Amino acid sequence: MSELSELERRAVAERNLCGLVSGLARQIEEQVRQRATALGLTGPQAVALRELTGPMTMRDLAERMSCEPSNATFIVDKLEKRGLVERHAHPQDRRAKHLVLTAEGVELRGRLLELLTARSPLAGLSPQEQDSLRDLLLRAASDPASAADER
Repeated sequence: MSELSELERRAVAERNLCGLVSGLARQIEEQVRQRATALGLTGPQAVALRELTGPMTMRDLAERMSCEPSNATFIVDKLEKRGLVERHAHPQDRRAKHLVLTAEGVELRGRLLELLTARSPLAGLSPQEQDSLRDLLLRAASDPASAADER
């Protein structure tokens, strides 16, 4: 009987943690959408700008945005029409293009980052606490079987 109660306790703890992680993700998504709207962007366009930390391929950007390359292409097309992003020849791969922020894109990205970090749902955590949370989430997201073996 105690084993069942231990299983029940673990199931409740997991359900609670899943709810917290999901709720935090929704808060962050909503914050990105609100800040994006204030700058005349869509949420996905804001995510693309946030993730464009330097020249990168469409595939790299899609991976960072957790979406398919075709979705990233659609988003980048819109940013390119606004003069925020340019496609340059890739230095090593003739088939690929590097995405590069224009001067206007760099300026808008800076404003976006200021808005995103000003009242972030994570702003109440110190940098060390954010690092600890990241490390715990990375460990939880790794292979569950190997994580259970470590305990």
